[in-house]
Amino acid sequence: MKNKRNRLQIISEILRSTVVGSQEELLKMLIERQCEVTQATLSRDLKLLKVAKTPLSNGTYKYILPSYNKPLPNQGAFNTLIAHGAVLSLEFSGQLAVVKTKPGYASAIAWDIDNKATEEVLGTIAGDDTILVIPREGISREDILDMLNITFADKN
Repeated sequence: MKNKRNRLQIISEILRSTVVGSQEELLKMLIERQCEVTQATLSRDLKLLKVAKTPLSNGTYKYILPSYNKPLPNQGAFNTLIAHGAVLSLEFSGQLAVVKTKPGYASAIAWDIDNKATEEVLGTIAGDDTILVIPREGISREDILDMLNITFADKN
């Protein structure tokens, strides 16, 4: 496939829908979609898309796209992620929020929270399927819920 834009779209779709841990795996998936590309071109494409690698709990890695490369859902934020199964639950202990996700999703979602909720959140700690959200002083549970809806509106 010679069309760079189409190739970048296919790479984005694969990375959004599948856990990919290496360029070799991604090359095989691209070939299955009739998208012949060299490793060097794929490496440049990943850099252009600002793809990052995040560790998983089993010691392997997963490629993730930055949130601005992901399409916005049509509606309802946190409830949409719950409906699609990415987020399984949200509970509070005092002011701390604990978000349960599908395995492998926590790091990417926590990254979004850390980068978009700088006024509300001091930081997050993410495992494979759990995120601890630590709010700043004076931030209420309602503020955290509002922030999560805004943050998760950008996540798909």
